[in-house]
Amino acid sequence: MSDMTETTPGWLSSDDLELARARMPILYVEAVPVRVDDSGEVTSVGLLLRIGPDGTVSRTLVSGRVLHHERVRDALLRHLEKDLGPVALPRIPASLQPFTVAEYFPTLGVTPYHDPRQHAVSLAYVVPVTGDCRPRQDALDLVWFSPQEAVSEAVQSEMPGGHGVLLRQALAHVGCSV
Repeated sequence: MSDMTETTPGWLSSDDLELARARMPILYVEAVPVRVDDSGEVTSVGLLLRIGPDGTVSRTLVSGRVLHHERVRDALLRHLEKDLGPVALPRIPASLQPFTVAEYFPTLGVTPYHDPRQHAVSLAYVVPVTGDCRPRQDALDLVWFSPQEAVSEAVQSEMPGGHGVLLRQALAHVGCSV
């Protein structure tokens, strides 16, 4: 028995996470941050600019794992704050029914979603934010695009792993005709 006290419950070491990823699907939440006007229509979509482990620059959505013994709502808030900053003021939907469930596979072509590290299941949400968004952690920047710009070929080509497909689904879900 170890004398060490676990101070970060729910987190796995890098080795344990790699082992878990190799053996079972991992649960994630993903959020498409949006700005809406007074009538509730989406006016802009926030995309994070990140540098991947291989040095490639890409645009992504807010995304992260759900920890052991963590509610989905809490995971969504934690990742929004981590990626957009503490004063983004996200409005989590009253109903936590996702607009889609994205299944990421390490094998290309099984679904439109691909993650070479793992099999992951992601609950995806559109989340309006009203505050000041300042990216933190590993994001370089947050850029707001009009819905039309966000689905343009130029922006979509910068979104790996199926995030472009997920973004299109999100905009269709909220009634954006793009």
